[in-house]
Amino acid sequence: MESVAKLQAKKGREKITMLTVYSAGYAALLNQTGIDTLLVGDSLGTVFQGKADTIAVTLEEMIYHGSAVRRGAPDKFIIIDLPFMSYQVAPLESLRNAGELLKRAGANAVKLEGAGEVVLESVRKMTAAGIPAVGHLGFTPQSVHSLSGYKVQGKDNASAVKIKADAKLLEQAGIFMLVLEMIPAQLAGEITAELKIPTIGIGAGADCDGQVLVLDDLLGLYPKAPKFVKKYAALDKQITGAVNNYLTEVLSGKFPGPEHSF
Repeated sequence: MESVAKLQAKKGREKITMLTVYSAGYAALLNQTGIDTLLVGDSLGTVFQGKADTIAVTLEEMIYHGSAVRRGAPDKFIIIDLPFMSYQVAPLESLRNAGELLKRAGANAVKLEGAGEVVLESVRKMTAAGIPAVGHLGFTPQSVHSLSGYKVQGKDNASAVKIKADAKLLEQAGIFMLVLEMIPAQLAGEITAELKIPTIGIGAGADCDGQVLVLDDLLGLYPKAPKFVKKYAALDKQITGAVNNYLTEVLSGKFPGPEHSF
């Protein structure tokens, strides 16, 4: 299994690989691969639950899915998202909720978005308590409403300067890794070069220290996907094709055959 120290040692030497997953079955398959880390993201709200955004995802749902992934992938380093309003109110509450993800879901680390004062103090308290924390800047899905939708961040000088400053503040607060989402590749490269900790990109170009995608997107389970997604399979067509074959064989009486009967 990877560790905080091993992941940090890869910076500038070897790319870090990460995939987002929500279920024990998929996690068990990934446990057989060389993927470094698994992320149980609150994107389960949109990908798994079919909601418009991640806002309604609860801590209990993160624990439920995190536990499933841990059972499926006992050998992987697992990061679990702190959902909306589980860490934005008070640092001590953030600390308690992060502890729940470690105790009840088997997380190795937690991830939280933004770099406001409560977030920074929460990271400090988590670090002091021995809870590894991952930051997340750029497009932060829990702020989708204030960001006016799913848009690339850091395109103008002022916002780019702020993202850079926030990255350094988070590093100083104690995060051991930083996710950069939907920002210009040049900005992501500059941040990566200036930080001592690894960066993980999603729609942030090739210069980050690692990359993350949602497994469902990688497998091509949806006809539409963000620009930053590369589909490595087309399981949507394979699944619908298999179901239609099953339907045809049941209706025709071909299935089940003698070999499927007792």
